Amino acid sequence: MPIPNYERNLSSKTIQKKLQQKSQSSLTKNQNRVYPFIGIQRTNSNLSLSSLSLSQNSNDDSSVGSSICSWEQKVVSFQGILSSWGKKRFLFDREERKREEEREEIVCLEKKEEKDDICEILNEYLNCDEPGSLKRCSWITKSSDEVYVSFHDECWGAPVYNDNRLFELLSLSGLLIDYNWTEILKKKELYREAFANFDHNIVAKMEEKKISEISSNKELKLPEYRVRSIIENAKCVQKVAKEFGSFSGYIWGHINHKPTIGKYKHHKSVPLRTPKSEMISKDLVRRGFRLVGPVIIYSFMQSSGMVIDHLVGCFRFNECLKLAERSWGMTNVAV
Repeated sequence: MPIPNYERNLSSKTIQKKLQQKSQSSLTKNQNRVYPFIGIQRTNSNLSLSSLSLSQNSNDDSSVGSSICSWEQKVVSFQGILSSWGKKRFLFDREERKREEEREEIVCLEKKEEKDDICEILNEYLNCDEPGSLKRCSWITKSSDEVYVSFHDECWGAPVYNDNRLFELLSLSGLLIDYNWTEILKKKELYREAFANFDHNIVAKMEEKKISEISSNKELKLPEYRVRSIIENAKCVQKVAKEFGSFSGYIWGHINHKPTIGKYKHHKSVPLRTPKSEMISKDLVRRGFRLVGPVIIYSFMQSSGMVIDHLVGCFRFNECLKLAERSWGMTNVAV
């Protein structure tokens, strides 16, 4: 039985509507799967497939191809947007990592400064003395050895003008390459016994037998080349004394016979070497001296009072100044 025309038309419209809804639903799902974060709205989008609906009045293949081409262009456009967004995101991440590294570096520096502050506070705590006790340089603490404290309180920074005592301090300062002051001072009497109380005239005449005896002494622990260096320096002291009248006059002449006053408030400000110590070192090397680098010479200058590097808050600062003032003008005489 033939289907009436109005029923045929109704069926055609119904089929067209269902196909259109199905196509739109399928496209929306695909869009959400490919670009879930963009949030494309069906009602505002030109990507609708309504042009692909089965219309009674249009079955034109070119129309369908044109619509698909338009849809593909939109997809490519979105891909371009995503690519641009990806590059920006990469640059953003790289800059963020760089800023994070800078923050970590700042934190490390802050921790280091904090650690330095803690060490300084701890050092001040260790240096705090009982009420009424003497205030010393900050490197003298409660844990400092007694022999080192005595050296600080009685010798270090006090002007020395005797040739033999200067030769002794020069020799002991040279041993700082291998030992610290505490270790050296503990063996000072042994060194004096081995090197004839550091009489440079006697030491200069020491022969191979004496050299072997000193270098084989297990208590001294002095290698043979160290012993030979001290003996060679004694010979050089003799030559200088003959040229300048005394070794004291020669060595103090480098600073115009007056000590350099440090006036330092903090131990970190005290130098290890100075241009003056470098100049003296070069001249000593030129004259044949050994173990007389700029750092060793500056230690020698400190111990012999050529420079007064006691901190201004130390009780020995003013005492050494008074000793130096009484001695000025007498440095060309070996007492």
